[in-house]
Amino acid sequence: MSEKIIENRTFDEERALYGARDVTVRNCRFDGPADGESAFKECERVIVEGSYMNLRYPFWHDRGLVLRDVEMTELCRAALWYSEDVTIEDSRLHGIKALRECADVRMGGCDVVSPEFGWSTRGIQMESCTAESEYFLMRATDLALRDVRFRGKYSFQYVEDAVIEDSELDTKDAFWHAKNVVVRNSIVRGEYLGWYSEGLTFENCLIQGTQPLCYCRDLRLVNCQMVGCDLAFERSHVQASITTPVDSVKNPLAGSRITLPAAGEIIRDIEGATGVVQVTGEMLAGEKNAGVRTCA
Repeated sequence: MSEKIIENRTFDEERALYGARDVTVRNCRFDGPADGESAFKECERVIVEGSYMNLRYPFWHDRGLVLRDVEMTELCRAALWYSEDVTIEDSRLHGIKALRECADVRMGGCDVVSPEFGWSTRGIQMESCTAESEYFLMRATDLALRDVRFRGKYSFQYVEDAVIEDSELDTKDAFWHAKNVVVRNSIVRGEYLGWYSEGLTFENCLIQGTQPLCYCRDLRLVNCQMVGCDLAFERSHVQASITTPVDSVKNPLAGSRITLPAAGEIIRDIEGATGVVQVTGEMLAGEKNAGVRTCA
């Protein structure tokens, strides 16, 4: 429990509360003409509530940090770096590079507008959050996201060990080089989804966009819809059960098995593209170099 309470004050000096321990800061503003940086650097067990952050680098090298109803403006750059055991609730993170190289971060009810958010962070839990970013969570590990609404480009690149549930991702080039990622009960829209990934699984998802899931290893789709998806699964090792027609499937590799109700085209124009494609209904157009409904 915090031993000291600081309320209704304005701070603009450099390192205003540097090294604070066991402090609650409530209804304060970090703003002003002195334009000081690093307000809470190297602090422990600090709670910040109902406060306004308009200065750079406020939370670096902190431990046991709790932020509730905190507004971080566009000028609050690189707000949380190198910090551990962080809880952020009902807050707005609107500065560039808002979270980086942190560990054990729990976020709920937050609004994130932050290019390059969450890079190289370990152990992020996000629930009921919205986010807009580029290169969202790049190289992050041990992720658990639920009810997240994301919009942006190049998300989840190089992530490892992640579970994403009940979310909506409107993105491009997502999950490139990702490893051991499960996406459940979610909508994923965007181009070039999941290229070069390993151990990527989609369960009960809607996937929409051109050229998805190419050059993948150990790819799994379970009871998924694919809308507007062409040239899917190129050079991938995949096990997939799909409930909607796919515009085209291209060169699934040996050992793959894809089940779908219909396909506009199945293309095989390289050696080794002998994965089984089982079409349970009618072909929409035809198959190049095959000509049978269940083909290997």
